[in-house]
Amino acid sequence: MSAVTQAGIGRDLAGVAGLRIVPKRFYGRWVAAALILLALAWVVKAFAQGQIAWPVVAQFFTAPAILGGLVNTVIMTVCAMALGIVLGVVFAIMYMSPNPVLRGSALFYIWFFRGTPLLLQLLLWFNLALVFPTIGIPGVMEWRTIDIIGPFMATLLGLGMNQGAYTAEVVRSGILSVDVGQTEAAKSIGMTRLTTLRRIVLPQAMRVIIPPVGNEVISMVKLTSIASVIQYSEILRNAQTVYYANARVIELLIVSAGWYLIVVTLLQIGQYFLERFFSKGRGERRAKPQIAEETGA
Repeated sequence: MSAVTQAGIGRDLAGVAGLRIVPKRFYGRWVAAALILLALAWVVKAFAQGQIAWPVVAQFFTAPAILGGLVNTVIMTVCAMALGIVLGVVFAIMYMSPNPVLRGSALFYIWFFRGTPLLLQLLLWFNLALVFPTIGIPGVMEWRTIDIIGPFMATLLGLGMNQGAYTAEVVRSGILSVDVGQTEAAKSIGMTRLTTLRRIVLPQAMRVIIPPVGNEVISMVKLTSIASVIQYSEILRNAQTVYYANARVIELLIVSAGWYLIVVTLLQIGQYFLERFFSKGRGERRAKPQIAEETGA
């Protein structure tokens, strides 16, 4: 390389070194942030200047009627999700069964309860006495349907059976995520299909099942509010009863929203730790081969 060329390269490098580094400007982000802050400020101003009696909100936040509705909401969420999970597992297994009768029954169940509105299902259960006046074995044991299917039972059956149809698809996808070789290995040592499912497939499928089921639990907390139309005394129903009496509509709605947010936040925290628990083993399995490769083991 000639001296002239080297001198030219040196001048170029000196020129580049003297340049000032200018960071890239993200004007779109600043505009979006400003618009969001303006919207939040407008909402806060509207609530601050609105005709809202905040002392009434504080007064009724721990009122017995509201707390009673909260307890009923939590109880219904637990019971409906328990029923939905049990039905989901059963119908997922039936869906994947080689028996055409079981498979057809599962397909019909999922098709019907996913294809009709939840509100319609609640109303059907609540008015079941119009179709079946009595329930039981004729001439042996009979009860009046209206005495059995009250607001609580109608809500439980409506929410639980509707949830079961969605949970069945979640469980089925979790089962399908497990490698087929696991099932074949279990068969080779003489395990039955149900034993294989209970001891090998489902424990591994939980990693896939937990996140969507956790989301469904959170949704169930809010779906219980629909039961107010059939007189089930959950948070919203009790809040409506109170504001029908004192005309403090927005205040009682804010109270209801506050309690829903508290319950949902606690469930989200629980879901986070539950997902970490079921993904722990998978992380360890991934780490071990990597360590083995690095150490040459």
